[in-house]
Amino acid sequence: MTHRPFPRLGAPLLLAVGALTLAGCSSFGAAGPSTRDIRAAGTAHDPASDILIVDLDRPVAGRIADLTERRSFANVFGDTLVAAPLIERGDLIAVTMWEAPPAVLFGTSGSSRPSEDPMVASSTSLPEQRVDEDGAIAIPFAGRVQVAGRTPAQVQREIVARLRGKANDPQAIVRLVDNQSSNVTILGEVANSRRVPLSARGERLLDILAQAGGPTEDVDKVTIRLTRGTRAETMPLEAVILDPTQNVPLRADDVVTVIHQPYSFIALGAVQRNAEVPFEGGGLSLAQALGRIGGLRDDRSDVRGVFVFRFEDLGALPPELAASASATRDGRVPVIYRLDLSQPAGLFVAQDFAMRDDDVLYVSSAPGADLQRFIATLTSFALSSIAIGNSL
Repeated sequence: MTHRPFPRLGAPLLLAVGALTLAGCSSFGAAGPSTRDIRAAGTAHDPASDILIVDLDRPVAGRIADLTERRSFANVFGDTLVAAPLIERGDLIAVTMWEAPPAVLFGTSGSSRPSEDPMVASSTSLPEQRVDEDGAIAIPFAGRVQVAGRTPAQVQREIVARLRGKANDPQAIVRLVDNQSSNVTILGEVANSRRVPLSARGERLLDILAQAGGPTEDVDKVTIRLTRGTRAETMPLEAVILDPTQNVPLRADDVVTVIHQPYSFIALGAVQRNAEVPFEGGGLSLAQALGRIGGLRDDRSDVRGVFVFRFEDLGALPPELAASASATRDGRVPVIYRLDLSQPAGLFVAQDFAMRDDDVLYVSSAPGADLQRFIATLTSFALSSIAIGNSL
């Protein structure tokens, strides 16, 4: 039996290995910066030195949650109901006056004809009046009455006081028919952008939203921006609905802007799925974010290198870091939060840390993971070469 001699593949294989090794230096790069590179970014003498590296633990997560709570509608704008709207210039006022029998001043009924029963009280309803530029209205037998900046009840008492001695036990009712001054403006992604007058009932945020026809987009994709004077804060509509304390009473000249803003974060690196991932306005924890992308890759990820890249508010940083941080024009600081999932406590921190819109979640590759990929590829190539040689 004749045996085919084993092919001499040593030299070609070494050449192939050498070529593949050189190619591997450029073709087996990592999916992003390593854990060491990111940790060094905060101390390097280059533009990246403005970046803060913050280890994510329970106190840090708690500080961020406290900042979010401090900027909620309930904390910023309060839950105090406002008094009945005051009468202001341009408002439409209705006044009705009564006189007890026997009527002396108003001897006619509301139908402008003499009362058939002298023992029945007589009333007079005045034509509706706009409050003039001087803030006054005219009342027969009482003269001009200043009403701007006063409540209807205060105006009633003054009218009665002026008629006393002229009419027999006078009474009066003042109604605010058309409120032109105490309004809330609502605009944006609503069915009907408009100015909504406030009443003595004390309208809240969701009342005004309902009067505007509600949002035109899905609730979980809508944020509400409430502006009062020079202060403005933004919250997801879903968070306002789920927490009744955030449904705050509104005041005159408040502006409510309804914004269509789907929330999302970007997942990169050694994770199961690199993608832009949408999430609900009600919020998403870091643990949930990792779950939505399928978790970390067992064969590549560095469990000590889970990072969240964010432009953070100064108020969320420890005082010693905030004092020296370089902020952007809008007052935010580039921060990288690092989570160590090799410790059990890291899983609890991941549940406490809330993701924000536009966050970048990055998981670095484990040291040696790319070398292992290279060796596996090299081994596969070598075995293929031997198999081809044996077939010759």
